[in-house]
Amino acid sequence: MTYRAGVIGTGGIAGMGILGMHDEDAIGKEKIDASHAGGYASTDDIELVAVADVDEDKLATFGDAWDIPVDRRYGSHDSMLGQEDLDVVSICTPSFLHHEHTIDAAKSAADPEVIWCEKPIASQVSAAEEMVDVCDETGTELVVNHSFRFTDKLRRLHDLIHERNLLGEVTSVSTQYRMELMRNSTHVLDTLVYLLDARAAEVSGYINGENEAVDSLGTGTDVVDAGGGGHVVMDDGSFVTVDCTIPRDISSMTLNFIGTEGKLYLNNDDGEWRYWSLEDGEHVEKPLPGIEGAWTWDDDYKRSFANAATHIEDLLNGDGDNFSPGAEAARSLEVIVGFYISHYTGSTVEIPLAEPLREIPITSW
Repeated sequence: MTYRAGVIGTGGIAGMGILGMHDEDAIGKEKIDASHAGGYASTDDIELVAVADVDEDKLATFGDAWDIPVDRRYGSHDSMLGQEDLDVVSICTPSFLHHEHTIDAAKSAADPEVIWCEKPIASQVSAAEEMVDVCDETGTELVVNHSFRFTDKLRRLHDLIHERNLLGEVTSVSTQYRMELMRNSTHVLDTLVYLLDARAAEVSGYINGENEAVDSLGTGTDVVDAGGGGHVVMDDGSFVTVDCTIPRDISSMTLNFIGTEGKLYLNNDDGEWRYWSLEDGEHVEKPLPGIEGAWTWDDDYKRSFANAATHIEDLLNGDGDNFSPGAEAARSLEVIVGFYISHYTGSTVEIPLAEPLREIPITSW
């Protein structure tokens, strides 16, 4: 059976490439494998048949690059959703539009079984919660593209921590990644909540007000996404420090876990994962069972889109459970919002956020 896919938004992550992530000469001119369209192209049974964007030039460029017929290039997402019968819809628009586009897709005549939404899930916690609720009501699987969850090594590591008790009880974690919090650091925060299987309980944050996207992406300045961090007490009792204040060129995505049975160091930029088992009061370095080498950009991230599309194919076939659901994506978002609230109020913020605080938007690109 062939499944039909549509894409809303023709930006870099949809299939055209992003400066800083891909070769500049290829951006807008070549098909990019590490993208939603590239993920679909890697599958046996999902065909990208339609695309929508309000920008006519970008729509034409994307349509030509990915061989979308002219009559299936739509100037609005409403037109595509009203005229196409789709099994899966990708949401590749800026994060402040994810809420509208996801809900419109879930309720539309296109009637998709799966929505593949870019990260972060939304700009405000209430919007993320509504997206999850509407998708539940319509029987739509909401898959959020936190790419690291779709890499084999991280899934194996999750199983080692929770099924084989690799670390025992995790008591402390320190993390570092580049600014900005919404655009970039949502990755490290989602990796944190994924590996801990936990949710934040208390947040204390700092926002430095700096971002690099204005220059690197050519964006306007009418967003508040910036570098920041703070500390988080998770609901499992673990204490977490987060530093996402550092510019891209000197940053290094690291997570350092300390547990009652061992410790684990992950550095995804440098390709170094190290594990020590605690034995008779001494930390003894050992290989991670079933994991050869470390997570790398070329060997893992670029394959994550193909892995995600294969996972979507499995969901459409009725096989397996969604392992990057909207409800979990909202957990990293509420930490980021908590950092902002804490910084500007000078207070510690409790999670779940109180009702009015769930309405606060953190706009990004």
